Amino acid sequence: FLQPFLDTLAVYYGAGLYLLDFMSDPEAGRLVINDWVAGQTEDRIKDLIPPPAITVNTKLVLVNAIYFNAKWKEVFNDKLTADGAFTLLDGNTVTVPMMVHENPQPYAAGSGWQAVEIPYDGDELSMVIVVPDDLTGFEDGLDAGKLAGIFSALGNDSVTLSMPRFSIEGATFSVKKVLTDLGMADAFVLGAADFSGMDGTHNLYISDVLHQAFVAVNEYGTEAAAATAVVMNDFGVPNHLDVNRPFIFFIRDLQTDTVLFIGRVLDPSA
Repeated sequence: FLQPFLDTLAVYYGAGLYLLDFMSDPEAGRLVINDWVAGQTEDRIKDLIPPPAITVNTKLVLVNAIYFNAKWKEVFNDKLTADGAFTLLDGNTVTVPMMVHENPQPYAAGSGWQAVEIPYDGDELSMVIVVPDDLTGFEDGLDAGKLAGIFSALGNDSVTLSMPRFSIEGATFSVKKVLTDLGMADAFVLGAADFSGMDGTHNLYISDVLHQAFVAVNEYGTEAAAATAVVMNDFGVPNHLDVNRPFIFFIRDLQTDTVLFIGRVLDPSA
């Protein structure tokens, strides 16, 4: 690999290359990578790369891992946690532990959605929960401008809160199609991909991009690993928001408005 590429990894990303012999033993290389990811995520993600994702033709595997564990600025009172009903997309209900926050939290609402923000200890990060009236329609219309509008509207009002305790732990899935649909098509095609800045050739291309995430939310905080709204305040602001139907959550950096994690909860009992 070219020295300027290696220098960029070291200087700007604090990363480097680890040599593995994929040609002689691709399975051993897969296990080494998975062990590294497990170590970086406190064993929350143990098998990021499934067999046979790495083969004798594999030349380079780029791996990124992030681990997040933070306490709420004001914890939920666990003595108030009680079973409550959560309505699923199909109209059925499940019974789940519902946490209660008695202290008012920043709130905003717009056409077809309500949102609440729960800050983490240190006031550098927060979780924003958006509860749409129509989840599918809301997701279809969600873009950077709408999300920025939701974030900027938070704090105009405040509400107390009840929400389910939940955790998300999924299997590894491929995001190749998602990236291709977003316009990143050439990178997956031999001959069209251009990673010559890495090794000086046009032989490299991406065969797949794999992702796995873990998120757990309880009364005390959140543990996670991974890898334009029109605000309408001309209706009455509720005193309490009951998050009792499918919702989307964002964990964001308050200084930069960078979204670190995003997910949706359809069934907290699953």
